[in-house]
Amino acid sequence: MCVAVPGTVTRIIDEKYAEVEFSGNILKAASGLVDIKEGDRVLVHAGCIIQKVSEREASELEEVFRELGEH
Repeated sequence: MCVAVPGTVTRIIDEKYAEVEFSGNILKAASGLVDIKEGDRVLVHAGCIIQKVSEREASELEEVFRELGEH
């Protein structure tokens, strides 16, 4: 099963990469597939930003991951 993780774009590095924050952790992710800007909520899979999502969608996914981590 493949899982994409929600995060927030904190910095555009260049036309191919951005920094994305996940629960306090910052990761470099490939951004060439999606037109993004700082502050966008995104889904990252295998080091690639694959989709922008709304704040509501991102929050719901983060809650699901929190619940899974408790079990």
